[in-house]
Amino acid sequence: MDEFKRLKQIIDELRKDMYDLIEKKSDLLDPEVVLASQMLDVVLDEYYKILEKKKDK
Repeated sequence: MDEFKRLKQIIDELRKDMYDLIEKKSDLLDPEVVLASQMLDVVLDEYYKILEKKKDK
């Protein structure tokens, strides 16, 4: 599996986990929800960097 597909899979999993936490905690400012969001942001940043590199080729 190439890095692009692997990151897409991780993004999908992190997004699902974050939505589950939001539903469970009912508070977008809960520290666990914020952490889940930040983790997703890091992976999304990496994903878009790879997309940009592919566009430049």
